[in-house]
Amino acid sequence: MTENFNIQEELKKMPELPGVYIMKNEDGEIIYIGKAVNLKNRVRQYFQPQARQLPKVNAMVPKIKKFEYIVTDTEMEALILECNLIKKHRPKFNILLKDDKTYPYIKITMGEEYPRILITRRIVKDGSRYFGPYSNAGAVKDTVDLLKKLFPLKTCNRVLPRDIGKERPCLNFHIKQCLGPCKGDVDKEKYRAVMADICSFLEGRQEKIIERLEQQMREAAEEMEFEKAAFIRDKINSLKHVLEKQKIVSVNFEDMDVIAFAMEPGMACAQVFFVRGGKLLGREHYIFDQIEDGDSELITSFIKQFYSSAAFVPKEILISGEIEERELIEQWLSNKKGTRVYIKVPKRGEKFDLVKMVANNAAIELSRFKERVLSENKFAEEGLENLSKVLGLKTNPERIEAFDISNTGRTEMVASMVVFEKGMPAKKEYRRFKIKWVEGINDYGAMQEVIYRRFRNTEFNKMPDIILVDGGSGHVRSVKLVLDELNAQIPVAGMVKDEKHRTRSLVFQESEIDLSTNITLLRFISSVQNEAHRFALEYNKKLRAKRYRASELDDIKGIGEARKASLLKHFGSVSRIKEASIEELATVKGISKPLAQEIYDFFHKVNK
Repeated sequence: MTENFNIQEELKKMPELPGVYIMKNEDGEIIYIGKAVNLKNRVRQYFQPQARQLPKVNAMVPKIKKFEYIVTDTEMEALILECNLIKKHRPKFNILLKDDKTYPYIKITMGEEYPRILITRRIVKDGSRYFGPYSNAGAVKDTVDLLKKLFPLKTCNRVLPRDIGKERPCLNFHIKQCLGPCKGDVDKEKYRAVMADICSFLEGRQEKIIERLEQQMREAAEEMEFEKAAFIRDKINSLKHVLEKQKIVSVNFEDMDVIAFAMEPGMACAQVFFVRGGKLLGREHYIFDQIEDGDSELITSFIKQFYSSAAFVPKEILISGEIEERELIEQWLSNKKGTRVYIKVPKRGEKFDLVKMVANNAAIELSRFKERVLSENKFAEEGLENLSKVLGLKTNPERIEAFDISNTGRTEMVASMVVFEKGMPAKKEYRRFKIKWVEGINDYGAMQEVIYRRFRNTEFNKMPDIILVDGGSGHVRSVKLVLDELNAQIPVAGMVKDEKHRTRSLVFQESEIDLSTNITLLRFISSVQNEAHRFALEYNKKLRAKRYRASELDDIKGIGEARKASLLKHFGSVSRIKEASIEELATVKGISKPLAQEIYDFFHKVNK
């Protein structure tokens, strides 16, 4: 696709306008995305003599075989487009905030009559309040669990007000962990006030909640409702316990984020402190490895990616060093927030000390990361050495491919291929297979299919030094038959488990090697086997969930995804749709009287 693309000729044609440029390699893969005030001048800089370039650019430029560009009206539009395209394509040479998924948020559905609290990874403009992002999903769950203990909120799946009075209140109502809005006698505004308290709690403004609760406690005591007063007292104590953990960092009661970096050759850590109402509400850190850029570019890239998906932008952002395009980014964030946002690099005083404290925390987290990496590298190196020695290999295997089969009865039979390079997981090389040719429960046949498809697929341009399969001698023999047919001379070993599903031994060349006396190799093989099993099981669960999401509604002519969603939203379940009359069905948005008749006839024919 790039053979007719002449870089020097295309450079001459580029406009001197703002926009985004997209660099591609010989396979058409996007390897870098950037923005420019003047596209022609900026892109031309990449192809200047290498002595003037950063190491990253020197490594990238030889791989550029084609570039494209998108012209925008303003530099602001270019910045927004750049952020969106980087998030979508995740190019190899861009600094990326995270390798896999988006970060979790706590979502309060304030757009609903009876709001709920959810954990989500998507921000939708639906009237909800979002808090986050959090880098640790476990921390989000812990926070939600705490909220459920502190506030009597609804946690069931009942859709209100539609389901009011249809079922009795659940146990949570009787143990006073839910107001019980499903009964129909809970004032909507009273319930929303509880959700407003939750929002205040997540914003770090618990003092007003405590003041109101103390007033309620006094009133309950005066009216001789001592059990209610004791219940409120316990809630106040829990809130005060949370408050004690929040450090006061600003006497001006400001909302601000404080961002600082710790950097070492090849890696960096960004630490963010979230200050709300002058209190340190939380903190997150983000690790970057394979970093070659200067401080300014790293901080700039981080800020753009972090706030492109942030649910909340504070009035002030303190950073540890100057960044490029500061005024432009301030303008972008101000537009996003709706009020003026300032990015500052403090040089002295309380805010300077705060940035310094955040930088110290970043250095600690980076040190921990380095220690973990060193430990993992040592574990991998020792594991490979032991594997090579036990199997009699000439050298340590550079690339290991491990396979596992996962099935649920006769459905969703899948396989995983996980890859370890130099003893470390290479997750970008992982592959999943849905078994196509083998019918019934046949692990040997499924393994043969996967091996055949893997080695006949031209997508794989790297060959493994050894193959590990989950199973014993039968699995190894079945794989060897396929490899022999394909003339692939690759060693194959089987990873055998004991009756408790723990790694026990290796099968190699018709011999079983007990690993109980070689703890280092046992731990290494166990980590490979567990990873292959996890990856296969994850795919199996995904397919099962997809199958279970399929609905009888899919078989009704005229019912697509939108109408199915409307029906389920209105009635709550397929069973209730079955029970509905034609008149009730016709009240649903998008369901005409003839279609309502079609739905009714379909279910009544099925039920006969």
